[in-house]
Order: sequence, then C-alpha cells, then structure tokens
Amino acid sequence: MRETTGTGPAGGPKAPDAGPGGGPCAVCRPADARSAVRRAVAERCRGCAAPDALEDALLVTSELTTNAILHGGGITGFAVAVDSAGVRVSVSDRSDDGPPTGTPAGPDTSRLGGRGWPIVCSLARDVSVAGLPSGGKRITALVPLR
Repeated sequence: MRETTGTGPAGGPKAPDAGPGGGPCAVCRPADARSAVRRAVAERCRGCAAPDALEDALLVTSELTTNAILHGGGITGFAVAVDSAGVRVSVSDRSDDGPPTGTPAGPDTSRLGGRGWPIVCSLARDVSVAGLPSGGKRITALVPLR
C-alpha cells in the first residue's frame, strides 16, 4: 500500500499531515486532494483503473474534503492509498461530531448542502468514521477501481 499527502514545491514530497492542533495540513483544498489521488492512481495503478472508477474516487475525494472545510473546521489530515482493493481516501478534520448526515433529494432547493454524504456512501464500498486521540475525526472511504 502506498500513501501520499500531496506534493510540495517543485513536485517534491510535502511534510506529513498534521493532526488537530498541529501545523497546517499538506492538503488544504479539494483540488489539492484530487491532484494527490490522480497522482497516486497514476503511479500505483498504471492503467488498471476504469475511467468511471477514477471519476468516482475524485468525486468522493471532493465531497470528503469539502465537508471537512464546510462542516468540520478545516482539513487537518489527508492520505490516499492505492492497492488491489481500490483507492482509500482519508480526510481528517477538527470536528468531534459523528458521521455527517445527508439530505434526501427533493423539491426544497432552499437548503444548501447535505448531498455530499449520500454521494460518498453510494460510491464507496467501505466508509468509516473514527475519532482521533487529539480531537477531531478521520473519515476513510474505499472506492473500487475496477
């Protein structure tokens, strides 16, 4: 299993993720996280990912990182691992709240948000939420690549 936390200046590795209360996370935007997933799949999988499966993994990554920013007090950690099971994306945030909740689709368009968590749960094979010893939580989702 290979883990990545993004790249630093000139494409070199960034410092490891900081936990809640630590320094800034190497991945601080959904675009950074998607880039890290693309790189990890390209390096580890080399053509073994179906195009739709990679798009699913990128959408799950976007939703998890956006939720951490909007509802979890910011991204405090990010990791991506690629193995024979697929892409495993982990996003940590500052919130001690349990799993996110979703909003069923319906005619009420006045409510913003609430659709990302159902997307994550429908595209990922395995989703887990774990509290972190220093506070906050880590959400991990496995998206199959085949």
